[in-house]
Amino acid sequence: MTPVVSLQQVSKRYRQTVALDNVSLDVPPGTVCALLGANGAGKSTSLKILLGLERPDSGRAEVLGMDSSRYDLEIRRRVGYVPEHLSLYDWMTVAEIGWFAAGFYSPGYQRVYAQYTSRFGLEDSQKIKTLSKGQRAKVALSLALSHKPELLILDEPTSGLDALVRREFLESMVDVAAEGRSVLLSSHQVSEVERVADMVAILLNGKLVCVERLEDLKRETREVTVTLGDVHMRPPDIPGDTLAHVQFGHEHIWMVRNLDESRLAESVGLNTPFQVRHPSLEDILLVMLREYRRSPTDNLIESTV
Repeated sequence: MTPVVSLQQVSKRYRQTVALDNVSLDVPPGTVCALLGANGAGKSTSLKILLGLERPDSGRAEVLGMDSSRYDLEIRRRVGYVPEHLSLYDWMTVAEIGWFAAGFYSPGYQRVYAQYTSRFGLEDSQKIKTLSKGQRAKVALSLALSHKPELLILDEPTSGLDALVRREFLESMVDVAAEGRSVLLSSHQVSEVERVADMVAILLNGKLVCVERLEDLKRETREVTVTLGDVHMRPPDIPGDTLAHVQFGHEHIWMVRNLDESRLAESVGLNTPFQVRHPSLEDILLVMLREYRRSPTDNLIESTV
């Protein structure tokens, strides 16, 4: 089965800043994949390379089986894309911008666009320049969906939007997935992503540190909290595969895959208090972010990447 999105050993540097470091990722068809990470982790750079808006320094990117460096125009014609920073013709009305976009697509685009704008409560006669941020986002999503793309790419689509508009975006993603199409979105709204994503890919400092089906990651991961008597004590070895480990004074927190709970008490010490719980996706990501922020900063990504 050909992936809808593929990055193969992709690296990208902006002067001395490493945006992507040997990243490989395949997204199968019919999947909602969330690209997660802090601001500047390389999420937007990944999407721009896939769309042919940036060229990688090394490696290969493909979308719908097409090389992003060679078929960038065809990819952008077939994919629905909503960037983080919207660029719309402010002097047009809601209806006019749909009419204008319809010229680039097959017959029927304008009719579907009108259905989406009506569903989102937009008035045809409204000027783009008079719309709120949430309304402009709805126009952008309507434009991206109206040619019924096989793949929808969203770059921080709900950033700065109110709760109702964010919920409408999520519902639209669920609708796309229900039709067997694919969604790739970057976001820091982790609790919302958790409701719709089938698959998560976590980027930290330009490195892809985790690619998992969400249900597998949550089912197999445990949060282990151990409280030591002395902040300088060597932390115990936790029996399992450690995703991340951070320390807050006397308290140590691990995110562990495949934890062997039968050996845990012996590993931490019989008189040492500890807790084990099922973490949310947000809990997992926060501990991973905290560990990476405490690592050497020579490779940190600037917030503009």
